[in-house]
Amino acid sequence: MEIFTTMITPYKKDGTVDPDTALRYVDWYYENGLDGIFAVCQSSEIFFLSLTERVELNKAVYARAKELEKRGGRPFTVVSSGHVSDRPEDQLEELLAVAESGTDALILITNRLDPRNEGDGVFIENAERLLEKLPPSLPLGLYECPYPYKRLVTPRILSWCVETGRFRYMKDTSCDARMIGERVKLLRGSGFRLLNANCQTLLETMKAGADGYCGIMCNFHPRLYAWLRDHYLDDPERAEYVGAALGLLGFTEGGLPYPLTAKYHMTLAGIPTENVARNRQGSELGAYAKASVENMKLLTDRMERELGLR
Repeated sequence: MEIFTTMITPYKKDGTVDPDTALRYVDWYYENGLDGIFAVCQSSEIFFLSLTERVELNKAVYARAKELEKRGGRPFTVVSSGHVSDRPEDQLEELLAVAESGTDALILITNRLDPRNEGDGVFIENAERLLEKLPPSLPLGLYECPYPYKRLVTPRILSWCVETGRFRYMKDTSCDARMIGERVKLLRGSGFRLLNANCQTLLETMKAGADGYCGIMCNFHPRLYAWLRDHYLDDPERAEYVGAALGLLGFTEGGLPYPLTAKYHMTLAGIPTENVARNRQGSELGAYAKASVENMKLLTDRMERELGLR
């Protein structure tokens, strides 16, 4: 069972990427018990970063994660995406650049493999062309990124992935416990791990055999997700309580101006972060949004104390 966060990108006041603050985020993720980071993903605002920025950010995150892994004596996995282009040849350039900068698994965005949603045949054909050019020893993954549209994978695609023997991680954004259960059965024994991005169905899918969580909310209360990972089987009563709380808090994903909210939370957590994003206006983080984040932190800090995590 693994818990991954989606990496957010901090900026300086002038709008350039702030690598020093990004490294402090990596430290914070590790210190709060997470197993890994999904770098250069949608939370990182990849559609608004240049290729150079994506590569440099991933390189810095991966290097720091491996330092922490060695120093702390426990694994700290980095999986990375970063391909945003429509043309397959441009995607290949992006993916090779990210792979060269360092990653434990290279994540393919599903809607990039079928930009016009033409069907499984097109998806698999495009993916096969990429696989021919990507390093054969590098583990791969899938991410059902919601932007510019959510391209859910089908049993046919998952079966193809298993047959290649090259896929190791999938960030599932279906938000459908029944579908996730079916996917888990199909992937069982393959070494292809399914991480649910949805808070509301997380505990149910963990019980059904999903391999954990990869999502936005680990930027707010990672210790609670780490606790659920460790105790969802041996402390089922409290796990239901924690799972229900995480599900309710997760609704802030859509109702508040993320990732500005996550950056504000990092400031509350002791890592000063500028109220700057490229996919949102700073003015969106108003008094209501700030109060919501402050209340969430008050609640989750109290829960952590009750669980003996503070």
